[in-house]
Amino acid sequence: MYICVCKGVTDRDIHSAVQQGAERMRDLRICLGVAGECGACACHVKMALDKSRQLTPSPEPAGGS
Repeated sequence: MYICVCKGVTDRDIHSAVQQGAERMRDLRICLGVAGECGACACHVKMALDKSRQLTPSPEPAGGS
């Protein structure tokens, strides 16, 4: 589903960005350009970000035993 019509960003695009390391709205703004034009999508982007973060496992800390 399209989340940001201005930039043509879908929920799948947001999920992929989270899998590649995006953790905050700022990260999505930088890599996808969301919420930068009219800003109407900001609340929907945040919801998609939160949902994707819940579905994406956190990386293991380096050097753990």
